[in-house]
Amino acid sequence: MNISLLVFGSHKFISTLPDQIRYATAFSVEVIGDLDRAISYIQASPPDIIFIQASRDGSMDLCSWLKDQPKLSWIYCILLEDRCQQITDRDQYGWEWELEMTSSALKQGADAYIWQLPESKTDYTLAEVTANHRLILAQLTVGLRKAKKYRDLIRTNDLLSAIALADSLTEINNRRALEWDLPRQIKKAREQTLPFSLIILDVDYFKKVNDTYGHLVGDRLLQLLCVRLKHNLRFQDTPFRYGGEEFVILLGNTTGEEALIVAKRLNRIVSEQPFAINNHQTINVTISLGTASLQSDDDEQGISLLHRADQCLLEAKSTGRNKVISSYDLSDMPYLKAASS
Repeated sequence: MNISLLVFGSHKFISTLPDQIRYATAFSVEVIGDLDRAISYIQASPPDIIFIQASRDGSMDLCSWLKDQPKLSWIYCILLEDRCQQITDRDQYGWEWELEMTSSALKQGADAYIWQLPESKTDYTLAEVTANHRLILAQLTVGLRKAKKYRDLIRTNDLLSAIALADSLTEINNRRALEWDLPRQIKKAREQTLPFSLIILDVDYFKKVNDTYGHLVGDRLLQLLCVRLKHNLRFQDTPFRYGGEEFVILLGNTTGEEALIVAKRLNRIVSEQPFAINNHQTINVTISLGTASLQSDDDEQGISLLHRADQCLLEAKSTGRNKVISSYDLSDMPYLKAASS
């Protein structure tokens, strides 16, 4: 667990912190004394724990800002009170005033509020210094515990997200993942002025496979098909199980002509070699494919792009199967072009 600490304060303030923080080897420590720089640093590289010098300009602003950031509010914020007037008032007004100060600091965003030993006094006993440092280290431990729980939660959420976006049978991305990734890739293609295409493919006569050999064999066939497809895709190509025996492949930075080449290669590698279901059974299958490329008038979600590719797939299946039809082919068929518009 790589822990990072940010100290918002002066270098003189750093000298008042325990050696376990100043000379730490188990985690990294960054010292920043300017509010704007501190905010920029936190946004770019969120630390796990922040120590804030209360007398520093912008200290309470930093506490409040941090807790107003939904994605950063988990950071553990320790406010160290070193303001001379507050320390003097604490001695004068007693514990009730001290509790009010603590309450105010916590309301403004601090997770912990610790009184520092005043600089005006220099004859501290070892016991006093040790007690102060022990409290700071105890709050550091609390912060580390919170950071670990947060990271564990993030890992769990990432795992659950991966499960939610994966097809349990074929172990490739599912339709929900496609609905998330397709708009993202369209946006990227448009921002970077890059071509973008996709393929929809369907296993020919798959119902006959299930009816003849059973659904377990059909499931195994889909698994083997996905393995073969993945091994023959380029690094920028992303496959998804769209539903049943139908699949979508997103082709980043790919023109319509290049998409047609990819689709024809996939059509060939599926049909040229039988699928070995087990040691005693092999099955020959073919696939039909439709391709389409992103146009300027396509919607941001990719619905019209998917529809054009699906029209091509339907044409491939209705004209004999085991072939590739591109959206360029449809442009020569007025009735299909009208149906896809």
